[in-house]
Amino acid sequence: QVQLVESGGGLVQPGGSLRVSCAASGSIFSMYRMGWYRQSPGKERELVAVITRDGTTNYADSVKGRFTISRDNAKNTVLLQMNSLKPEDTAVYYCNLLMRGGSMYWGRGTQVTVSS
Repeated sequence: QVQLVESGGGLVQPGGSLRVSCAASGSIFSMYRMGWYRQSPGKERELVAVITRDGTTNYADSVKGRFTISRDNAKNTVLLQMNSLKPEDTAVYYCNLLMRGGSMYWGRGTQVTVSS
């Protein structure tokens, strides 16, 4: 079984910064990539940023240049540094883990609210 524990998030003013982190545990030896998705009310869940075990990253166009994803393989942790936040970044952010065999796991989500 795989467990994903998220931390961080919260309320920030436009232009501010936040960091969210996710720690994975359990049977993750065949992990392919980890990352973050987000979902706001009335919208579908969307990819924000993902990173593979070898460090290859992929970002949504809407966050390129503002968000940075990184990982610590030894700690099975992935971090998402979010800068220059906008109100449209407001959403529940979900940690995601994809196995080589295609199995996918989700965290419980953490709320990020960008508002003045």
